Order: sequence, then C-alpha cells, then structure tokens
Amino acid sequence: MVKTKIMLSKKELLRYHRHLIIPEFGKVGQEKLKQAKVLVIGSGGLGAPMLQYLAAAGVGTIGIVDFDVIEDSNLQRQVLFTTADIGRPKAEVAKDRLLAQNPYINVIVHNTYIDSSNALDIIKDYDLVADGTDNFPTRYLVNDACVILGKTNVYASIFRFEGQASVFNELLPDGTRGPNFRDLFPTPPPPGLVPSCAEGGVIGVLPGILGSIQANEVIKVISGVGDTLCGRLFIFDAADFSTRVLNIKKNEKSPAITELIDYKMFCGIPNGKVVNDKVQEISVEQLKAWLDERRDIQIIDVREPAEYELVNINAELIPKSEFEKHVDKIRKDAEVVLHCRSGIRSADVIEVLQDRYGYTNLYNLEGGILAWADKIDTSMITY
Repeated sequence: MVKTKIMLSKKELLRYHRHLIIPEFGKVGQEKLKQAKVLVIGSGGLGAPMLQYLAAAGVGTIGIVDFDVIEDSNLQRQVLFTTADIGRPKAEVAKDRLLAQNPYINVIVHNTYIDSSNALDIIKDYDLVADGTDNFPTRYLVNDACVILGKTNVYASIFRFEGQASVFNELLPDGTRGPNFRDLFPTPPPPGLVPSCAEGGVIGVLPGILGSIQANEVIKVISGVGDTLCGRLFIFDAADFSTRVLNIKKNEKSPAITELIDYKMFCGIPNGKVVNDKVQEISVEQLKAWLDERRDIQIIDVREPAEYELVNINAELIPKSEFEKHVDKIRKDAEVVLHCRSGIRSADVIEVLQDRYGYTNLYNLEGGILAWADKIDTSMITY
C-alpha cells in the first residue's frame, strides 16, 4: 500500500529550518520523518532522551510502550520526568511532554506490558521499532517480532559506564535484511549472570548518550541519509571515553524465526524466578524466625560492596564476583543462607557451591533484600 505524501506546513518549515538547509537531508528528508511511524518500547533511561529527540526532529507518529510508573529512583537519568510526576504512568507523562514540545506530531500510548500475546499486534502498524528495554526476555521478544513482521529494530543497552547500540533487521538495497539480535546473541546468558541496571547501577548521563544515538539511527533509517549501524555494534565506555565498533555477520544457519515463544522460559526465568531445581529456598519470615531463635546460621550477602553500603541486613559480605576466592569462609557445619537483591545472583552462587564444592547446607533467601524490606523491616529503604 502506497502512503499518501504528507506536506509540511509553513510553521513546520520554520521549526525544522536547520534540518531543511542540510544539503543531504533537506525538505525530502523532513517529509519522510513526518510520514514515519516509530514505536519506542520503554520510556525510561534510553527512551526518555530518544523520545525527546524524535519528537523535536518531527517524527510524525510516535508510539510509546510502557506499563511502568515514575519512581523517585528514575529521576537520576530519566530526564523527561520531574519530581511532581512520581506515581504517574510513564507513557502518559511522556505523551504530555512530547506534545508540549512539538504540537505537530501524533503520540500513541500503549500503557501495557508487551509480551508474546500482544507484540505483533502492537508493532505491526509501525514502520520501525526502537528498543529501549532493559532485560533479555523483552529484547528477544522485540527482535523476533520485528523479524516476523519485517521491521527494523534500533537497539541499545546500558550498564554502569558502558553502552552499546546497533541497527537490526534493516532492509538492505538488495531486498534482504541485515543481521538481527540473535546473530549477535544466539542464546541468552545464564539467569543472573548479567545484572540489570537496578542491581548493577548506571551513570546517569549514559542513557542520554545512548538514547540520543538511537534517535540518530532512527532518523538515518527513515531518511536514508548516512550509513546506519546495520551489521555493526557500537560500544562506548563513558569511564575512559573509549569507543569500539565490532562487525556483526548474519548467521545463515540460524533457525528461521516464525513465531513468538515464552521468552522468560527461553531466558530461564519463568514467572520471574530462576530455573534451578537444585537450590533450596527459605522465606524471609523463616529466616526471621531462625534469627529470633538464635539459631546457629551463617548469612552471606553476595551483592557488590557499593550495594551493601547503601543497605544491608548485617550479613557477611562475599560478592558473587569474588566468592570462589573465599570458599573457605563459607561454613559446612551449619545452615548457610545466601541472599542478594532479589534472589537471582545468590541462587547462582549456591548452584556453583553445590556442584563444585559439595555443599549441602545452603539456602537461598527468596526475594532477597527486597522481600526483607517489604515483609520484615518496612523502614528499610531499598534501591
């Protein structure tokens, strides 16, 4: 179906003047932006700056997928929001901000959790997708939906001081598609191996940098100006200001992607819990009872020192990244309870201790320190 050409108004010609005088871009490029429909999945760290620049650039229709509400801890990096917005839906607030910024665009809100049941229906009406999510199940979901529907996927991810970006599944001049996310990551990492930003942290300016790069790639894909990151992975380290670009090749032997699957199960996280039948779990209520009984137990926190310094339950700190150097500190003559922020990393440590070192007396604290703060010590502030 051929789209009807959308003309720019006099006010839009004035607003986008700096675009229009770029020889390679001009009026044709701006009209392509006005006609485009871009879906941004996630309006948080990456999504906030990306949405602002796409709106300012004049992308005609912007869809926002986000079911989350604004929290105080978001404001260190999600510059689209303010303190007064805490508790409000991110997607709704984002829409208000974008329309205030540029009244000549259309913003569609999908205030919902995207999964295998709705991804194809949400994505199908857009020209391309920009993935601003922060977890592997959703990244694989977005990738596979884009492959099935023949959509370009502009990707970025961030962690601590490092970010990366690429353009997946872009339509090439010969009619084929470029590499997709599965060509870079055929299989997901083991559950808990890669902490989220909520667990590992992120420097506040990094999402702004990577989100802006995503916006730039979206504009390039739509306008056809410049060379996109298709077939390349851009890596940026904000700590030492180094950059690298790695080539990504399409794996012709990869299985065809024809349907959406259970992505939490694919990533080993059904219903948000680690798949690990070997690990014994203990509830926070049970641990509290053991402490009240003055039971002979050892409690170990496997988070990083910076996390421990912010909040802890007076457990012995042996970070996951170093625990195999300190196995001799972990008792075998008493019950040992290990915990982290939510229970994922501590379960991984327990499995290694059992498989490699023969431990049989280990328990994982279900829900980690978040559950402790929610059910035992409600005065505790968690991060």
